[in-house]
Amino acid sequence: MRQIVLDTETTGLNPRSGDRIIEIGCVEILNRRLTGNNFHRYINPERDSEEGALAVHGLTTEFLSDKPKFAEIANELRDYVSGAEIIIHNAPFDLAFLDSEFERLNIPRFVEHVEMITDTLAQAKEMHPGKRNSLDALCDRYGISNAHRTLHGALLDAELLAEVYLAMTRGQNSLTIDLALDAASSAMGRQLEQIELAEIIVLQAAADEIAEHETVMNSLDKEVKGTCIWRSLVPPA
Repeated sequence: MRQIVLDTETTGLNPRSGDRIIEIGCVEILNRRLTGNNFHRYINPERDSEEGALAVHGLTTEFLSDKPKFAEIANELRDYVSGAEIIIHNAPFDLAFLDSEFERLNIPRFVEHVEMITDTLAQAKEMHPGKRNSLDALCDRYGISNAHRTLHGALLDAELLAEVYLAMTRGQNSLTIDLALDAASSAMGRQLEQIELAEIIVLQAAADEIAEHETVMNSLDKEVKGTCIWRSLVPPA
């Protein structure tokens, strides 16, 4: 299935109070490989960003003033994600904003245009309970460099999340290999079962070896001030 890793930047935290999407970044994955067929748009939200949000993404009202409005890119976005599995970190946040934008345009909810939604935050919490599971924390955990991430950006974060997702789900790659190995092991086991064992040759200890062994046992008896445990073992018949 075609997979799309998606991230947004917004003017604030609450679409119900009028906050809008200002950037969308999408990264395409086919057969667990990044294709380079990405989707990235800056959007004029027709309002200012809240101070806290501006500190996170750094996208000023002036920079966004000549960018297209969401209505101008909505159909292009729908066509791009159509029928794909959408991978989002903390999916309820982004979906709330996308649904709010679609509702303004009388377009059905975002989820109705795609095959399924995968939330990597929920996935990470199941895999790493009790640990920090932010995108930065997951990058550290899986050895993915995010040193160039001074500010949040939708496309940059989607690219990082794509690498994190592939690292988190790496075990899926080895499924067919594991099955092949299991089959090979079973075949080898069957071959071994068919081989007749050679005659077992038992070499008896020589008299001098028995005497040397007895000397060692006596020294052990002396050290434990009694009878060492080896004396209690009954030799096989």
